[in-house]
Amino acid sequence: MKTIRLAKPADADALLAIYAPYIINTAFTFETEVPATENFAQRIITYQQNWPWLVYEVNGVVAGYAYATKHRERSAYQWCVESSVYVHSDFQQRGIAKALYKTLFEILKYQGCRNVYAGITLPNDKSVAFHKSFGFTWLADYKNIGCKLNKWNTVSWWQLQLNDYSDQPIAPIKFPELDISLLNTFLKYS
Repeated sequence: MKTIRLAKPADADALLAIYAPYIINTAFTFETEVPATENFAQRIITYQQNWPWLVYEVNGVVAGYAYATKHRERSAYQWCVESSVYVHSDFQQRGIAKALYKTLFEILKYQGCRNVYAGITLPNDKSVAFHKSFGFTWLADYKNIGCKLNKWNTVSWWQLQLNDYSDQPIAPIKFPELDISLLNTFLKYS
């Protein structure tokens, strides 16, 4: 059985099992130390105060996750978020990242977000192609913006527009304020 559901703080260990190899072995994330379980659990709680954090399970095993977080601190940016998706190495190439992003973007659109941004550490042709498949367009490359694993890395920034722009937009709906029955229509079960 495959399920997309909301992340819980109790998922922190399973999510860290997915995320830790990216931290330790790649520059795909600029995080350099694996967070403590308690800190990662708190991160889930904090992010979900405004935006979704989703988990994909296969027969009860956490196979991947995706979430959104604010793009910048100033209130004028409140309609913009950054997205991330991570899939366990044992579950790659099964459409899990695609299913997570599709669900995440449906929720963000309903919340009233206008833009989703993705930062992709280069080179990463697979991630660039994946984001293009969702309609992301290239914005800019931040050359040599971060040094990780003894190498200066460039991050390419990509944008996806979810909703039309208006001159007097209402504030996005905070994630906890979404109607749970409506939220369940976005989550996928099979």
